[in-house]
Amino acid sequence: MNKYKHILKNREEAAQKLCDVIPMQRFKDEDWKLVAVSKGGLDLCSRLRGRLDNDIDFLFSAAIMAPQNDECEVARVSELEEIVINENLVSAFEIQYDYIYGEAQRKHEEKILSNIYQYRKGKHFSSMENEVVLLVDEGSETGMKFMTALKSILAQKPKAVYIAAPVLPTDILELLEPFADEVFFLHDIDDYVETSLYYKELENIDEDEIEKLLEKKGN
Repeated sequence: MNKYKHILKNREEAAQKLCDVIPMQRFKDEDWKLVAVSKGGLDLCSRLRGRLDNDIDFLFSAAIMAPQNDECEVARVSELEEIVINENLVSAFEIQYDYIYGEAQRKHEEKILSNIYQYRKGKHFSSMENEVVLLVDEGSETGMKFMTALKSILAQKPKAVYIAAPVLPTDILELLEPFADEVFFLHDIDDYVETSLYYKELENIDEDEIEKLLEKKGN
């Protein structure tokens, strides 16, 4: 039995506890930009912001799966067309890079652009040049969403990039730390299973809620 099972009640409690480790005065004064990397991360962004007026956005990305195993993510592409590849898996499965780049283009055209039009009404992702950015998710099994977001945001030359996640695998934390200015977390877990295990409840985020949260951007 994982000792961290149901360590958090829900995203509301996770946000409250994260606010104790995030420097919230700097968050407000420096007008940090909140960027979710998943639907659950978007809900967490809203709860972290509370009554403040920091911008919230969603950086869309899509997984590229191994051709021999449609449950094994070997790479990920962001809406800014940055690609992160798990080199170990690509080598183990003997996957050609042409396949990765072809799938990246297909996922971008078929899935990511559809999400942009549906949830952001076709608007481009806001430039993060010279901004202080906080990337947010409710957890991370593989770190691929965070790594893809980091690569995409760093290419825009921000002032600083931070990461916030209530729970993280220890090895993923070690992977992210060299690339982020700081990682804010509650629990780093050696034998991480899946994010949902660490919450008593994780409500589904419906499409209307995503649109509503993104419409509030800049309010």
